Amino acid sequence: MSVPAAAPERSRVDERDFFLPDFCEARAVLAIVLIAALLGFVLALALARQSGHGTFWFDLARTTAFLLWAGLLCAAMLCRSRAWLAGKSLRASIAWSLALMVGTVAVLSEAVYQLGRLWTVRLGAPSAILPDSHWSFVLPNVMIAAVVGAMTLRYFYVSQQWRRSVELEARARIHALQARIRPHFLFNSMNTIASLTRSNPVQAEEAIEDLSDLFRVSLSDARAQITLQEEIEIARTYQRIEQLRLGDRLQVRWDVGALPPRCMVPSLLLQPLLENAIGHGIEPLPQGGIVDVRGRLDDGVVTLEVTNPKPSGTPPPLRRGHRMALDNIRQRLDLAFPGRATVEVDVADSRYTVRLRFPRAEDESAAPAAAPRGAAALPS
Repeated sequence: MSVPAAAPERSRVDERDFFLPDFCEARAVLAIVLIAALLGFVLALALARQSGHGTFWFDLARTTAFLLWAGLLCAAMLCRSRAWLAGKSLRASIAWSLALMVGTVAVLSEAVYQLGRLWTVRLGAPSAILPDSHWSFVLPNVMIAAVVGAMTLRYFYVSQQWRRSVELEARARIHALQARIRPHFLFNSMNTIASLTRSNPVQAEEAIEDLSDLFRVSLSDARAQITLQEEIEIARTYQRIEQLRLGDRLQVRWDVGALPPRCMVPSLLLQPLLENAIGHGIEPLPQGGIVDVRGRLDDGVVTLEVTNPKPSGTPPPLRRGHRMALDNIRQRLDLAFPGRATVEVDVADSRYTVRLRFPRAEDESAAPAAAPRGAAALPS
């Protein structure tokens, strides 16, 4: 089986990035059982139509039983050998995986034939279920295993490369989001700090530290996931900087005390939503307004809501930056929690709400993270 030339050859492969799925998982075993049953049904139907005799159920039982044994044994071999295969080069791991599958089918076919031969010797008559011809049974099974195994490995490889490209794209987008400190925010923050240096030097110093913390997070090569406590502290740091500029026009009500602080989330999940809420909901209003940040945990599902006022007579915010932030968050949540996370947008007459839902996933082995200056427990 050929591998695309563009694929780099690596001496060792990280087991987490290995192209073979984990056949030890119950989901993979269930998929093998269902595929074997469906393939057995198709083959039995083809045999019944070819022979013209009423042997459909007999052929179905015999074919499905063999396919189930072959599929489960191959899965068991790949399950036990996955860590070892992941330590090989890509070409070597593909060759060894194919050899394991073909060898397993060959051994199983030989065992079934020998069982049929023993049946014939003991009872003096061939079995109606077990084969009585050696090479006409073993050799086709080995050839079919080689072809199907090569096609299956090819599918796993292409699927893994596609997932990898999606993940790399998402990482590139989050790095772009981390590096995207909007120029007017930087200029406004520096102007605010400059005006405070004479009137309130202590507050100016605090603002510089907050801005430094925010830049450190936004411009660093951040981890793919951080704790919910860290994410909320990043958003609160951003709020403190904007508070200096907007003053009493900006009010943020935090109701996140019920959230699990060590829940792992993709980084820069909440801060872009708060940035959009302030930019689209507070700045256009001369009198300002209130941004509500709520969080709750229900049956293992975390819900985060950011609600801001929507200026009357204006459509929902559809600026490119707003769409990019929501699309980025949606994509990263889907990568972190495939099929189990949602991003909802509710637009009312005077309120605009973005709601995130994702399963609770905590890293119990991780030590409590060092939060930015002034951080404490989750604010309520």
